[in-house]
Amino acid sequence: MNTFDAAAATAQWLATLSPQETARAVAYTHGSHWLILWSFLVSALVAWIIVRTGLLTAIRSRIERRRRRPVMASFLVAAVYSILSWVLTLPWSIYAGWYRERQYGLTSQAFGGWLGEALIGAAISVVVSALMLVAIYALIRRARRFWWAWGAGVTAAFIVIGLVLSPLVIEPIFNTYTPAPNGPVRDAVVALATQTGTPSDKIFIYDGSKQSDRYTANVSGLFGTARVAMSDTMFKQGADLAEVRGVVGHEMGHYVHVHILWTVAILIVLSALAFWLTDRLYPLVRRLLRADRVGDISDPAGLPILALILAFLGVLGTPVLATMTRTMEADADRFSLVHANEPDGLSKALIKTAEYRAPSPSAIEEFLFYDHPSVENRIRRAMEWKATHPPQPLAEQPTRP
Repeated sequence: MNTFDAAAATAQWLATLSPQETARAVAYTHGSHWLILWSFLVSALVAWIIVRTGLLTAIRSRIERRRRRPVMASFLVAAVYSILSWVLTLPWSIYAGWYRERQYGLTSQAFGGWLGEALIGAAISVVVSALMLVAIYALIRRARRFWWAWGAGVTAAFIVIGLVLSPLVIEPIFNTYTPAPNGPVRDAVVALATQTGTPSDKIFIYDGSKQSDRYTANVSGLFGTARVAMSDTMFKQGADLAEVRGVVGHEMGHYVHVHILWTVAILIVLSALAFWLTDRLYPLVRRLLRADRVGDISDPAGLPILALILAFLGVLGTPVLATMTRTMEADADRFSLVHANEPDGLSKALIKTAEYRAPSPSAIEEFLFYDHPSVENRIRRAMEWKATHPPQPLAEQPTRP
């Protein structure tokens, strides 16, 4: 007769966090919720400042006076806007992206290193954003009535291209990725990959501790470039084989169930809706900002207005995006339990993520803000699985790759 109590086992896992650790995780998580609102208000202030300077209008007018070149005007205005926005937002980004992370002990990266990577990221963003906005404004001019539908397609194309190229071009700029070396970890991962139909040569370890002390792994890329990557923080925090199998099994779930493609498909629909609403809200926000020198939505000088509307819709859409991701994360957890059958290993890994994601939120808080199921719910499901499936022995000693 099975006497295993899943609820009691869940409580035991949660009890491994000290009251101080739990309080700090709750403070960090609640602060992160407020960052969503504050980030929007910063975006609104930046949009107002840029509109009031009239700089984008002047650039557009100067190009049109010389010769009507809408593509050039769109590109230059978008590039200048991206640079101005980044510079004006930098103090807030420093606080939210670096200072606050150090304050909570989630990064040991020096400010110089953070700023250097932020500059590189900004340079990439300026070019990509400008190219994308050239396409969007071309659609607005040529397909005025249904530009929002075509714009969603363009957005999807840029997302797919980015997913394909990111592991090849972008990620190596910031981190070093190496195949898992020979040893117990690689043997365990290869065996699990063979079982799940995941390419065994797509398992990497990267120096994630360079930027963050968070215990994490991820799946990135698309089609032939897709890969599973484990941050070296996993092993610096003593990950054993059961943890590795549990975590990698989760990431393989994302790969096998092509969650990236599902995400792209959903984002196409959400982008179409967001662009349609932007088209309707543009005149109202233009009046609110008193942007008299800015034309209709086809005027690239109105880019701050578009960005502000999309930022506002992003805040409203937080629960939608969170639910989409949370559902896929739960599916990946189940995949790990089915194929790796490491409920204790997965739970041991999950409890380490509680330092940046409060483990026991209310149902409403989880629905509104959590892009992963809460740690408590994830561990409870793992323990419920354990109650009906014999667990494999949990490796006791930390394992190095």
